[in-house]
Amino acid sequence: VQLQASGGGLVQPGGSLRLSCAASGFTLNYYAIGWFRQAPGKEREGVSCISSRDGSIYYADSVKGRFTISRHNDQNAVYLQMNSLKPEDTAVYYCATALLRCSWYPKDFNYWGQGTLVTVSS
Repeated sequence: VQLQASGGGLVQPGGSLRLSCAASGFTLNYYAIGWFRQAPGKEREGVSCISSRDGSIYYADSVKGRFTISRHNDQNAVYLQMNSLKPEDTAVYYCATALLRCSWYPKDFNYWGQGTLVTVSS
């Protein structure tokens, strides 16, 4: 069982990146998938989540209107499209699975990817 986040990199302010969360050994569509991020010296915070039951989607206020989460069951993957990136979006981004429902609390998620670094800088 493995969960892998990828797609991070260095981008200028205003730019875009698409993060991928891919699973091997299990099927993502049975889980709620959350994206979290952690900046240096800060706690891990929830960014977005997509539920497994009805496809409900949630965004943190700081990314609403700029980030889009999507689930692609045929690819067994979840994506986070990030547009209009700001320096304050700089962090390591993680995807994680939750059996029950979406949550903003990392403790409610059981499997975690290894994280991918997003740096927004000119």
